[in-house]
Amino acid sequence: MRNRLKGVGAAMITPFRADMSIDWEALERMINYVLDGGTDYIVALGTTAETPTLSHPERAEVLRFTKQVVAGRCPIVVGAGGNNTAEVVRQLGAMDLEGVDAILSVTPYYNKPSQEGLYRHFEAIAKASPVPVILYNVPGRTGVNMSADTTCRLAAEVDNIIGIKEASGKIDQIEQIIKNRPKGFLVLSGDDGMTVDVMRKGGDGVISVAVNAFPKRFSHVVYLSKNGLFDRAEEAYTPLHEAVCALFEQGNPVGVKAALTIMKQIENNLRLPLVPATDLLMRKMEKLITEYELC
Repeated sequence: MRNRLKGVGAAMITPFRADMSIDWEALERMINYVLDGGTDYIVALGTTAETPTLSHPERAEVLRFTKQVVAGRCPIVVGAGGNNTAEVVRQLGAMDLEGVDAILSVTPYYNKPSQEGLYRHFEAIAKASPVPVILYNVPGRTGVNMSADTTCRLAAEVDNIIGIKEASGKIDQIEQIIKNRPKGFLVLSGDDGMTVDVMRKGGDGVISVAVNAFPKRFSHVVYLSKNGLFDRAEEAYTPLHEAVCALFEQGNPVGVKAALTIMKQIENNLRLPLVPATDLLMRKMEKLITEYELC
């Protein structure tokens, strides 16, 4: 399984109609779009999916629908995390994880646990999960940074934990995890712009937002990196750089939904408290997509 989760995973959006109901036709179109573009696996119900604004029945339906559309063509990872350990464990027991290859579980947000608290939180989740666990460290969103020592301790001591999506933005921390991880432990970039650097250091891929918008171009960058062709990967990434930066100017998934709207893949609807990109960002994104022929 670990080998199947190398490369590029698509952190999928949730498309909405104007009435804010889920646009199932657009979601099916998006899943096929990223898979046809070379994405290695699908990540459902993560940050990019606006999961906090989805009800529990909606989350269950998104997962069921994703499994139906994927139809065995690639692995599926599903987000399952929170800042109440007991509640996450309870949710894992209620989720239909048949056909799911791993869960992606974010560090607890808001309550800012210690490193020992983080260790025990993920130890409990891993023991409760019937499928492997990928840790998700994103201090910019959660307010807590899981140290390299804690990550490597979990990797070494908890059998069901198989990797980490590292979005700390700290290349030295990521390099320390790569250096000290047990054999087979996956280190996946959580920042699109750092993907080549992380893989050059020995990382295994990325869970990507940008691949929603530019699947062929971004998947090619990761393919080159997987094959050790890092200079060529950097060259292939250069035309994407400005557009990828623009995706995050007003937050995620605001930017990627703007890009996909310009490319006529979805309608530009987000659930509050998120709002669509400004006209200024829309014009900038349209210019970049046209200039670099990204659609």
